[in-house]
Amino acid sequence: MRYLSAFILFSLSTAVTAADVASTAKISLAPAYQEPFSAEALMQLLLGLVLVVLLILAVSWVLRRFSGIAPVSKNMRVLGVMPLGAREKVVLVKVGDKQILLGVAPGRVSHLQSFDKPVVDSDEPGKGFAHRLSEAMSKQKGGGNDEKTS
Repeated sequence: MRYLSAFILFSLSTAVTAADVASTAKISLAPAYQEPFSAEALMQLLLGLVLVVLLILAVSWVLRRFSGIAPVSKNMRVLGVMPLGAREKVVLVKVGDKQILLGVAPGRVSHLQSFDKPVVDSDEPGKGFAHRLSEAMSKQKGGGNDEKTS
């Protein structure tokens, strides 16, 4: 008898709880439909787009400012690099009208020589890799004879 009364009370309480949940569910089941091309939706879209673009610009500014990436300068550039070992190299740098030879090793850069007259003419047109490759190919086609016949 005791178990029967507990079962009946449990069944009634479950039925009352289920009816209460069903009545609140009917109210909350109403679809929250929003017009896709309303002014509010378009403003939300545009605001989100502007925020993303501003975030991209801010991140690029921070990276440029603090990562050490420098803009390319016409007044200073590397003319040539020659490796000397696994981690050492000699670098020829043009700074203004001068050319400077630097020794570069891990954790150290040493000034080796300064040249007032250009050692390598960096402004000479056609003396790049493409020109050197075409010269080498023309020598190969001609049989390798560099002597001029008169």
